Amino acid sequence: MKKQSILFVCLGNICRSPMAESVMDRLLAETQLSTEVSIDSAGCYGYHEGERADARMRQHASARGYKLNSISRPITTDDFEKFDLIIGMDDNNIADLMRKAPSAEAQKKIRRMTDYCSAHTVDHIPDPYYGGADGFDLVIDLLEDACSGLIKQLSTRQKE
Repeated sequence: MKKQSILFVCLGNICRSPMAESVMDRLLAETQLSTEVSIDSAGCYGYHEGERADARMRQHASARGYKLNSISRPITTDDFEKFDLIIGMDDNNIADLMRKAPSAEAQKKIRRMTDYCSAHTVDHIPDPYYGGADGFDLVIDLLEDACSGLIKQLSTRQKE
């Protein structure tokens, strides 16, 4: 089976998408799927291009044993060719991705992160940037749930 490639996308690529990448990286290692799936993260816009993840997100991630290593970058047209799945965090991200997609075929790759949740019933991963500490913890909770669901789906595909 062809190696799967997944791109996680949020607004600026400094909170939600790098956290999703870190959670997924851990789960891929735990399930021995690291050789079967490649992951990355990007932002809809390049506001923070070249920057590390938000310090508050890094702090909350570290408290749960995650390390955020990614450097912010904006999504590119090439990403729509390179990645099999492009996963947005909220309605605005999805709308931006649909506008940026170079073709109808590329639009078919776009998914919503919360579609993979099983323990939480939510329709978006909220942006914690302008909120307090609880928002960062909530984002991690939701991403752990969604990434677990995504892993289950990928594991099923690997067995087919």
